[in-house]
Amino acid sequence: MKILKFGGTSVGSVESISKLLQIVEREDQSTGNPVIVLSAMSGVTNLLSAMADKASQGGTFQDELKQLEERHFDVIKELLAVSRQNPVFTQLRILFNEIEDLLQGVSMLRELTPRTRDLVLSYGERCSTFMISKIAGQEKDNTIFVNAADLVKTDSSFGQAKVNMELTEILIRDYYEKNKSKMLFVTGFIASNDEGRITTLGRGGSDYTAAIFGSALNASEIEIWTDVNGMMTADPRMVKKAFSLPELSYTEAMELSFFGAKVIYPPTMIPAFMKKIPIVIRNTFEPDFIGSVIKHNCDSSDLAIKGISSINDISIINIEGSGMVGKAGFSGRLFSLLAREQINVILITQSSSEHSITFAIHPTDAAKAQRVIEHEFELELLAKKLEAPIFEKGLAVLAIVGENMKQTPGISGKLFHALGRNGINVRAIAQGSSEYNISVIISHDDLNKGLNAVHDAFFVDLNKTLNLFCLGTGNIGKTLFRQVQEHRQFLQEHNGIQIRVVGIGNTRKMYFDPDGIDLENWETTLDSAGQTADLSAFVEKMKNLNLPNCVFADNTASLKPIEFYHEIFSSNISIVTCNKIGNSSSYSQYKLFKDTARTHGVDYFYETNVGAGLPIVRTLKDLMVSGDRVLSIEAILSGTISYIFNNYKGDVTFHDIVKQAQEKGYTEPDPRDDLKGTDFMRKMLILARDAGYPLEAEDVHIESMLPQSCIDAQSVDEFYAELKKEGAFFENLKKQAQAERKVLRYIAKLEDGKATINLQMVDDTHPFYALSGSDNIISFTTDRYKERPMVVKGPGAGADVTAAGVFADIVNVGAQ
Repeated sequence: MKILKFGGTSVGSVESISKLLQIVEREDQSTGNPVIVLSAMSGVTNLLSAMADKASQGGTFQDELKQLEERHFDVIKELLAVSRQNPVFTQLRILFNEIEDLLQGVSMLRELTPRTRDLVLSYGERCSTFMISKIAGQEKDNTIFVNAADLVKTDSSFGQAKVNMELTEILIRDYYEKNKSKMLFVTGFIASNDEGRITTLGRGGSDYTAAIFGSALNASEIEIWTDVNGMMTADPRMVKKAFSLPELSYTEAMELSFFGAKVIYPPTMIPAFMKKIPIVIRNTFEPDFIGSVIKHNCDSSDLAIKGISSINDISIINIEGSGMVGKAGFSGRLFSLLAREQINVILITQSSSEHSITFAIHPTDAAKAQRVIEHEFELELLAKKLEAPIFEKGLAVLAIVGENMKQTPGISGKLFHALGRNGINVRAIAQGSSEYNISVIISHDDLNKGLNAVHDAFFVDLNKTLNLFCLGTGNIGKTLFRQVQEHRQFLQEHNGIQIRVVGIGNTRKMYFDPDGIDLENWETTLDSAGQTADLSAFVEKMKNLNLPNCVFADNTASLKPIEFYHEIFSSNISIVTCNKIGNSSSYSQYKLFKDTARTHGVDYFYETNVGAGLPIVRTLKDLMVSGDRVLSIEAILSGTISYIFNNYKGDVTFHDIVKQAQEKGYTEPDPRDDLKGTDFMRKMLILARDAGYPLEAEDVHIESMLPQSCIDAQSVDEFYAELKKEGAFFENLKKQAQAERKVLRYIAKLEDGKATINLQMVDDTHPFYALSGSDNIISFTTDRYKERPMVVKGPGAGADVTAAGVFADIVNVGAQ
């Protein structure tokens, strides 16, 4: 025999009640008469409570009472045969009249005692259970309405009554034996004291009623039918990747429930736990889903934790002072005081020096707690043995739960790494010696972010989500979006990473979607739905969304985004950039960015600053990290210049080859930006700094390859005219190189902390002799690579390889 309990949403509408009846019928045919425990219709308990409050203040409640009647009557008209409706209407009207009379009395007395409130609230379950028992009875003539108040006996702690289990089980068993052939429809939540006065079992009391009946009748299973697919790894309203757990232990379920999981009420499990009766959480609206089983012996699991739970709104109180140190009984005095005042303590942590105690309570109890603490410890406060209690609000508890946490190294490290990397400050920590739970107090504003970050960290079978904000929609930005879209499945299968673009901006428009922008239609979306671009507003929006695992990708060549890098790092957002201005400006700025990223535990990747998609920065970093010493660096780091000199052969003029390079898109709009060596200098400066040399731009000696007349030209057209005039200058260089069997190369060199860039002629013994196309090449001479330098070579220009470099950096952020 099973106990089936249906929550408020399961009895909240015609549709849900119809599904409930189908579930009951299926169970009846499968295992025989189940016992059905029902809650009030969804929202009714809150409505009754609000009516009682209004009545106690002399307000009117007739509209709410009419609404209550109509909800029940509408269900009867829809689901009960007309010939059977009148008796049910009559009985319900009697109950509604009783509610009205009761509230009128409250209104006249202007007094609402806990006992009266319990009586008012009891009508929610009584009405819904009576109604549904009669609807079910038209198909089967063996249904019976059971008022649990006649069977479940408690003390007189109205609102949170304690059950007399021994007497209650005797009454339930006796009643069941007399009605074995009947299908019992039982009111949840309500009970009665020795005097027969109605009491209630507290929040989630209908679950408790089901467990009490299950224990008394030694049920094979207790099924809790609700509106979610079992116990989930996190609140699905806050963590979209949360998934259902097939099974968990009583301890795990109780820990999760205590820390905010609303699926089941913690005391529910105590009677079941004592009898080792499995509790199954099922979804009324997806009855074929297997749900979650809470039981005594769970199969071994590979999951480090079973779930992440939270309490959304708490306050903390911190008490400190020398009068606590070594003072036996201080904690007992404090917490006994709070217990006497019915103030529930959610979490406690104490410093090992005994100088301070921090504990968490519900915000509604904060003012009362302050008052009673200051009164109880008045003498200690006056004598300055205690500091005045400090109260903080706007906080939340995040808790990870699981039996596999016990004696498993690294669990707490993974938790704090996930929180710290996302800039979430932990205010207090609590872990029991059982190691089933680690709880942390964080800002309420960071709770959503924290839950998602921790969920990604622990459930490695899911894809880690990177929330990407992209600035710049030129060739590199467009190509990056295409690459992300094309490689989405590969990333998920092989890297366990999901890249979600949530913000796009350019000089005209910006657009945000926290759920992810469709990259198939991003241009249309940006143009039609985007707001006017404002870089400051873009950064502010990125910060305010407060998403976990954020990455800011700067795909521009503008100075303006650089001004926000420090602010972005300080907001615990990683930066990936192909914009080399930030790293090649002043050394102090370069160092500030590196230090700030390190301080806030985020990444700063800029591989494309130097060699597009070539692993130059990463190679240098690996050499430095491994303890190698860089003796010299030689490089050609301009794909544009490389293309020009690799193709300056035969009869072609220098003017024509530069023009050709521009037409192919290798040069800047003004080719002098490449040919003057300024871009080359920036790249070499970044390498020098990464190699440990605090150089400034003026420390890099550049020998221009262009005659002064070309540099001084007033326009691009005038530049080309001057370049044509200077044809003989370049032709002489080419002929001289050919005569000496050499080639022209524009080479940068870093040695002994000095950086130079100049035009050289190199022979076939030089590693740069055989360079082709637009390739970049770099040679590292180190202590380990002294005889044969390490050489990195490959394409150094073009949107595809640059976007690929940015893409790789973004993926590397996800690997951290």
